[in-house]
Amino acid sequence: MDENQRPDEPTEPPSLAQFASALAKDAALLIEAETAFWRKAVAYALAQTKTIAMLIVLALFLAFFTLMALVVGLLLALAPLIGAWAAMGAVAAGLALFAIVSARIALRRVRRMVRLLTGTGGGDRT
Repeated sequence: MDENQRPDEPTEPPSLAQFASALAKDAALLIEAETAFWRKAVAYALAQTKTIAMLIVLALFLAFFTLMALVVGLLLALAPLIGAWAAMGAVAAGLALFAIVSARIALRRVRRMVRLLTGTGGGDRT
């Protein structure tokens, strides 16, 4: 043993085969850890997805009945002013107009998205 060398220090540096073996073990450990992490992450996401879907359905259900209450309230408010049939016509016309405008906006956005995804057409019109 040399005077400058500590007793816990190895006398020979590790070989290339030892480095490769250590690298393979580390890679296997990393793959195992990543697999376990993603397995747990997917399980968590699936569990949360059920709850989120139920909450979305509940929200849509309540939003629908809120809109129905608004329509009925509007009919009741307009009926004494313009008559029941005219109130029904006015509310129906307003809802139809809103539906048509919403459908046209949605259709325009779908067409723009298709143009962007397929690469057809010119610039980005909104």
